[in-house]
Amino acid sequence: MKREHLIVAVIGNPSAAKGAGAKNSAKVLELLQQAGEGHGFTAIDLTGTSYEDSLNNARTWRDEYDYLVVVGGDGMISLGVNAVGGTDKPLGIVAMGSGNDFARGLKLPVNRLETAVEGIVGAIVCGCQVEVDLGHVTSVPGSDSTAVDTSTRDALQKPRPIDRYFAGMLSCGIDACVNDYATHSHLPGGSVRYFAGVLHEITHFKKYGYHVKVELSDGVVEEYDILSSMLTIANSRHIGGGIEISPYSRFADGMLDMVWMRYIPKLPELAKAVSRLYKGKLLSTPCFGWQRIRRVELSYSGEGAEPPILSADGEYVGTLPVEVSASPENLRLLVPPAVQKSFDQESQDAQVVAIIERDGRNPVTGNFVSEELEEAKRLDESGQFGASDESDASHKIE
Repeated sequence: MKREHLIVAVIGNPSAAKGAGAKNSAKVLELLQQAGEGHGFTAIDLTGTSYEDSLNNARTWRDEYDYLVVVGGDGMISLGVNAVGGTDKPLGIVAMGSGNDFARGLKLPVNRLETAVEGIVGAIVCGCQVEVDLGHVTSVPGSDSTAVDTSTRDALQKPRPIDRYFAGMLSCGIDACVNDYATHSHLPGGSVRYFAGVLHEITHFKKYGYHVKVELSDGVVEEYDILSSMLTIANSRHIGGGIEISPYSRFADGMLDMVWMRYIPKLPELAKAVSRLYKGKLLSTPCFGWQRIRRVELSYSGEGAEPPILSADGEYVGTLPVEVSASPENLRLLVPPAVQKSFDQESQDAQVVAIIERDGRNPVTGNFVSEELEEAKRLDESGQFGASDESDASHKIE
């Protein structure tokens, strides 16, 4: 039987910011209830006693509401994504966290509660929605990889395989350690905590061993080992309160971006890389590798340090081995009309291609063009660069 009124479910984070999270979600619920009186919808609260309890509420009662609104930071967006990702239920975001990286990338209001609610109400009334990609991380079938508690990283009482969507990034190396450091830091502000974590971790570099089997954007499959301090699978550009660690990422291109550290840079190059963190130019630095991918299988190579517990959108996930794949246009978002209007994929494609070319990279292989030319020249001079080798050379592994 069709309901007489549309229902908007609200979930907040009562444990965030010493009670500020509870006040924020209560205010959002109040504003939505007031707006609903004039626009024909009802707002209800589904906030549970914990992250897992709230997620369970959102999934259990999914047939009883039409829209889900989450209030908080990227962790709450992760909850919303895993509640309604892959369904026809639109997600509204009131970004009131310390990082707000996913909302920042979408140009949604950040730490402006009333403006965000006004945008959500406008989206409901006008039907303004966009569809964005998600990343999907799962345990490798037959492996002993299991999920951990999203908040504490402790083993679950009832072990289960990893099966998580992420909206922003899956952190697999030093980036996961930085996130862990920031999570437990008492410094004010998400960007300050994250930058402090970066400074702390770059003085304790470890080389983690990854075995990588990856399908690139053109369908070519490559398999290789990486010994690296950092490896990130990105769906969005920002992490840590505004750091553009994956400046080529787009929200609806059906792809993910894999970014890793090719080698530990010496101090001058490291300083240059740090100076580019907030300018969208990080991947112009030679010490970083990049590939646009459809899917990837990651496992421990047996060489170097074993990678740490992975985190997705700031929440703990589990350990390798995992499979990660792009899940195209698998999330509906409520957005203000202005954001919907600017969500022009063709225009975004052109902008990103220009940025990649500016940084001197091949948009298919991810390699620096200068390095590919040098390799082609070397092969030609040695007599190894024949017609049958030419296509392979364009997919050379760094």
